Amino acid sequence: MPHTVVTTTSTTTTSSADGGFCNIAYARSFQGLLKIGQVVILLIAFLCVHCEQWRYEQSAFRYFEVVTAWFLAVFFFFFLMYLFRLQSKITCINWTLTEFLHYAVGGILVFIASIVVAVKSHGNSSFIAGSVFGFMATFLIAISIWTSYKVTCGSQPTGAAV
Repeated sequence: MPHTVVTTTSTTTTSSADGGFCNIAYARSFQGLLKIGQVVILLIAFLCVHCEQWRYEQSAFRYFEVVTAWFLAVFFFFFLMYLFRLQSKITCINWTLTEFLHYAVGGILVFIASIVVAVKSHGNSSFIAGSVFGFMATFLIAISIWTSYKVTCGSQPTGAAV
């Protein structure tokens, strides 16, 4: 009596709605728009102080430039990382915690740098504008810290279970 063996193979293919390696939906999300806003505001703050700084050789303005340029680059890196989904390819790093720590340090340093430039501005409109944009960046960073904290730590129960 002959035996017949039937083998059935099924293949499932999934594709992302936005078409591949680039996550365009992230750029339109709240987090993406917040990062874009931070990068733009930090760039404006940097340029306000940098373009006027050549007349004044004070280290306070250099500190502001270094802090704003560094965190501008870091926040732009985080934006690109999420835009191109690199956090899913490099899994050895806890990206949420790393981002939270960068925001915490960046918020404090940008706030201090903005205060220093505001104090040392002596009525110079470029320095005042740079300081105002620095404070605006600090506010956006604080929002990012809050949203990142909610993701990192989650909501903890406050009452005792009965």
